[in-house]
This record gives sequence, C-alpha cells and structure tokens, in this order.
Amino acid sequence: MAHTCIHWFRKGLRLHDNPALMAALRDCKELYPVFILDPYLYNNTLVGINRWRFLIGCLKDLDCSLRKLNSRLFVVRGKPEEVFPKLFEKWKVTKLTYEYDTEPYSLSRDKTVTTLAKEHGVEVVYKISHTIHDMDRIIEENNGKAPLTYNRFRTILKAIGNPKKPIPAPAIEDTKDVKTPCSENHDKNYGIPTLEDLGHDTTTLGEEKFPGGEQEALRRLDENMARKDWVCKFEKPQTSPNSLSPSTTVLSPYVTFGCLSARTFWWRVTEVYQGKKHSEPPVSLHGQLLWREFYYAAGVGIPNFDKMEGNPVCTQVDWDTNPKYLAAWREARTGLPFIDAIMTQLRQEGWIHHLARHAVACFLTRGDLWINWEEGQKVFEYLLLDGDWALNAGNWQWLSASAFFHQYFRVYSPVAFGKKTDKNGDYIKKYLPLLKKFPAQYIYEPWKAPRSVQQAAGCIVGKDYPQPIVQHEVISKKNIQRMKLAYAKRSADSVESPSKKQGVKRKAKSVIDMLQKKDKKE
Repeated sequence: MAHTCIHWFRKGLRLHDNPALMAALRDCKELYPVFILDPYLYNNTLVGINRWRFLIGCLKDLDCSLRKLNSRLFVVRGKPEEVFPKLFEKWKVTKLTYEYDTEPYSLSRDKTVTTLAKEHGVEVVYKISHTIHDMDRIIEENNGKAPLTYNRFRTILKAIGNPKKPIPAPAIEDTKDVKTPCSENHDKNYGIPTLEDLGHDTTTLGEEKFPGGEQEALRRLDENMARKDWVCKFEKPQTSPNSLSPSTTVLSPYVTFGCLSARTFWWRVTEVYQGKKHSEPPVSLHGQLLWREFYYAAGVGIPNFDKMEGNPVCTQVDWDTNPKYLAAWREARTGLPFIDAIMTQLRQEGWIHHLARHAVACFLTRGDLWINWEEGQKVFEYLLLDGDWALNAGNWQWLSASAFFHQYFRVYSPVAFGKKTDKNGDYIKKYLPLLKKFPAQYIYEPWKAPRSVQQAAGCIVGKDYPQPIVQHEVISKKNIQRMKLAYAKRSADSVESPSKKQGVKRKAKSVIDMLQKKDKKE
C-alpha cells in the first residue's frame, strides 16, 4: 500500500542519519514534512532571541534541503494534539513518522499523539537517532536503574557494543515517486516565521556567530575533523574557558537541535582516531559525546530529574531566595568581572565554554550566592543555543554538588580561575569594555584599584561598575559549612544517594581533578 505520510520534525532537523525520515519515504506516494511550533516548547518566556534565531536558521536550511528533493517544509503553529487530527483529515494521512525523544514532556506528548493517530487509522513509526545509544536498553542493562557514575555507564556501554553506523541522507532517487503537494499560498499558510513575526525586537541583536542548520553543522564538523592532531590530543579540561575565540568545537548547538547527528559525529571522530594515539574518555571528544549520553540516561531513569524536590539522587539544600542576587547574576551585575564577562557573552552570543559554565554555576549556587540551581537552569535554558533538558539539569546538579559530584569543599574562585588562562584579562576587556583601561593587576578585582587608577581607566567602581555583591573569601567558607550541614542531614535522614557512594570511583576522573593536575604541571 502506498502511504500518505507526515514526517514530524522536532529535534532531528536534518536529512543525514534520519532513519524515521527514510521510514516515511518507504512505500510513500505523498510526503508532508511538518514542524510544529508547539507553544509549550516555543514561547518567548522560555526561548531567548538567539535560540529563536538559531531555530529559524535550522528550519530555513531544512526547507532548502527538502526543495532539492522536490519537497517543502510545512511549519504549523499550535498544540500537537490539536494540530494533528486536523492534518490527518485534511491530507488523508495514513502514516506518521518521527524521531524518538526521551524528555518527559515529549514522551507524554508522543503518547497522546500516537493514540490520536490510531483513532484516525494512522500507522505510527518512530526511530532512535537523537542519541548514540538506546537509553531504555542502557537502563535495562543496569538492572532497571540509570547508571550514576561515568565509569559504571562506560562499563554498560562496553557490554552493549559499538554504536550503529549513521545512514546517508535521502537522495533524489529515493523521492522520485514521492510528491509533496504544495499550493501557491504555501509560504503564507506554512512558511517559516521571522523573528519579527514572533514578536522580537531585532534592533539590538548582535552578530550571528553560530548560524543554525544542517549545512553549517556539517561544514563545522569537516573543519574540526580536518584538525587531526588537535582531535587526537583534545582534552576538555585543558581547553580555555576565556579564550577570545572558542577553544572547543562549538558543535553542541547543532547536536542539540539535531542538525548534526551524534552518531555521525562519533564515527567521524573514530575515523580520525584510526591507527593514532589519542585521548580517552571522559576528557576526549568521544568522552564529551558520552557525557551527553550519560545525562540522557539519567534524565530517563531518575524521576523529577530537573527539580530538587522529589529527585531521589539530589541532595536537599536550604537554598536562599534572593531575587536581587539572582537578577545581578543573570544581568551581569555582580561586580566580579570574570563572572559578569561570562554572563555577557552568554546573553550576546548564546554560547559559553563548558568551564565558564562551571564558574558561573558554582558562583550562583554553593560557591557564593547560595541560590537554588533550578533558577540557574532556567536562565541557561533561555539563553543557551545548546540548552538541552537532560544536560542542563545534570550539569547544574553536578556543579551545585547536589548529585554526581560531592566534593563540595572545592570551589571555583571568581578571580583566580580566570587568571589561569587569561592573566591580562583580555576576555573581560572584550565583553566588559567599560573595564578595558584597567591594568592587568586590577582587571579581575577593579574595586582594589586606587581611586587614581579608576579615574585614569574612566570607570569608578560603585558608580560606573558595581561593587562586588559578595566577598568571595568570606562567603565561600560560610557556604562550605552550610553544604556540610546539608550532607550531614542527608546521611541522618538515610536517603543518601547511591551516587555518593559510587562517586568515589569518579574522583580521579573529575574535571576539577584534571584542572588541579594541570596546575601541578604548571
């Protein structure tokens, strides 16, 4: 039977390594590639302007690729459970395909849509391709629980074996018997919205450093893989959080939106490694992809993974509610230039280095401001191009020493950490030009500069740039004691996370250990 098929793009905004799309093309006479602007996921309170711009770039690129196959992308606004019944009837659909998604909202949404499809006599086919491995299989192999240490996770992967190889993108011969009916009003009815259509003021929008889309993703992958020696020697903790141009691949936004298949990335790195000495997980490029898988498995296997309450692996901490501190952190007004420069880069560009994320996350939570990691998680979700539900929740729990990492007495200094890789403060000068005339000895601590130096720099601390909102040396010591109490209470309540016991195994592999090792070398 020849089907009339909808392929539902959600993540997986690509043609290469898209098994669900290939399933749609099998026995298909009419294909409708659909993307739904679901208000639950895509609204201006959840998604910042840079992230919207990236998504629009992805959709434009996808539509362009589909045109080459004599097809088009249909962008529809509304709730999927309301949109699909209308489309099923309007287009007389008999088959629906999509890429499997493990986020809680996605699972409940897909269950609802599948039920509706069956009621309309529509066959549903989904394929796993957003992750390298099948998350349910990983949990099954670990006796029905998410692995809580990276070492345990890798042991399970060894038992499962190598990831599947990616499949090629459909070619014109795959679509020669398939039609996509398009009307003359296609762009009016199903076109890709502009930022203005979505209610954004674009006058203050900066340069687009990381344009969205599959073609850009593959170009950047090629560019990175051509640096064979760099790929083989890559170790994440040895890269700089405050270099003026990124010291890592910046492929994460493309993997998050699915413009780049994680499997394609994995096997391309494997090709570069072939026959050469190379770094190993957790610090290698393969290691970075496995961290993503690790947190995805945790997101599937741990209830309420993005919250403190009701999350069985998360330490319950009496965080403060301090809207003033939270706003200062979010808006780059803490008076600590390294922190403010990072938050400025994040707001302007939608990306910051992983270790820069470490610095600002530790500062917001256990290090200095003692604010719940859930608040930081929301800000990152809004601003980051690569904001990813599972990774965002997992990394915030790690950095706040709430789960996975338990050495709460190791705190990032908002002064010393940045100096390690940027003594002159060039990064601060780039993102906080107000401070660019401060000499290197004061750029990280401008409040210590004599008044004459501040006047010569054209920036008076307390007037032109804020005084520090906290004294790190004092507050960090106090917060270590508060964290100690939270851990003691956890032990007393006998709800200790298994991750704490297993966390010892990860000790030698933690990122902070790697950084300390680097310091010793220097």
